[in-house]
Amino acid sequence: MSTGMVVVLTGVVFFLLTCVAILDIARKDFGSIQMKALWGFLVAVVPFIGVIIYFLIGYKKGKRPVAEGPAD
Repeated sequence: MSTGMVVVLTGVVFFLLTCVAILDIARKDFGSIQMKALWGFLVAVVPFIGVIIYFLIGYKKGKRPVAEGPAD
């Protein structure tokens, strides 16, 4: 595998991880809109490192909203 192919595949992987992180941030509650915006800004603006920091630290901090049951 050539060096160019490795660079492209690495970029694609980090792009997909960034998309997953942004969707996860959008779905979770971080306690305040400022914290949610901070995580989103970090992931979107700081390439490569922002995604890694989010998955190491921020992923566990956010809480998924409780899904309500079906209405009777």
